[in-house]
Amino acid sequence: MYAREIEGETLSFGVSGKLIMNALVMFDRQTETLWSQFLGEAVEGPLKGTPLEVVPAVLTTWESWRQLHPDTQVLDQGGFVMDAYNGYYFSPQAGVIGERNPDDRLFGKELVHGVVIPQGRKAYSHRVLAEHPVVNDLIGNQPVLVAWDTVGRAAIAYDPTVDGRLLTFEVHEPDASGETLRDLETGSVWSVLTGEALSGELAGSRLEVLNGFAVFWFAWSDYFPDTDVFQPEG
Repeated sequence: MYAREIEGETLSFGVSGKLIMNALVMFDRQTETLWSQFLGEAVEGPLKGTPLEVVPAVLTTWESWRQLHPDTQVLDQGGFVMDAYNGYYFSPQAGVIGERNPDDRLFGKELVHGVVIPQGRKAYSHRVLAEHPVVNDLIGNQPVLVAWDTVGRAAIAYDPTVDGRLLTFEVHEPDASGETLRDLETGSVWSVLTGEALSGELAGSRLEVLNGFAVFWFAWSDYFPDTDVFQPEG
């Protein structure tokens, strides 16, 4: 998800019909600049090279979201909603034009949570995260926490430092707010989906969400051929 304000002007975006390495290319109606959905950056036109500001978002179920935010608003376009790509998920086809950088470290259509930060890029397989739902990791020299939401079958990456203090996390029993984590340093309990400390010494603190999103492995490795891949120890 991206913010639409660029240099004080709010842009209106549409679908250009173009692709870059199988990924959607948007355009803005004010300048007709083309923007890469995957890179979050203008790739052609008057604003070329301009980045879009990332807005942290969570991929989860409606039930989980409504439980956390009962007063939430909903984008309703009317009619029955269905996933037109259902069959594509299970086919061997890699996008429209095929993959450009075959990388057999993972199966091409495997879903990963790809994390993009200045210190590097790293892919966390959904399949592996389902078995290891809390990962205390490093990308370059940056500590990273990757947490798996079992209900929504999605991952979220956080910066595990609070007020300069590095925390180490483990799985904790779910509560009324959903799935939770516990940090070993203070025993505080944290929400997986919001990164907020719900109880304990750090109650009210919130972890910073790191830029990451769910994507097929073939697409991730095409854009970031130098990516690392998380492998659990043992």
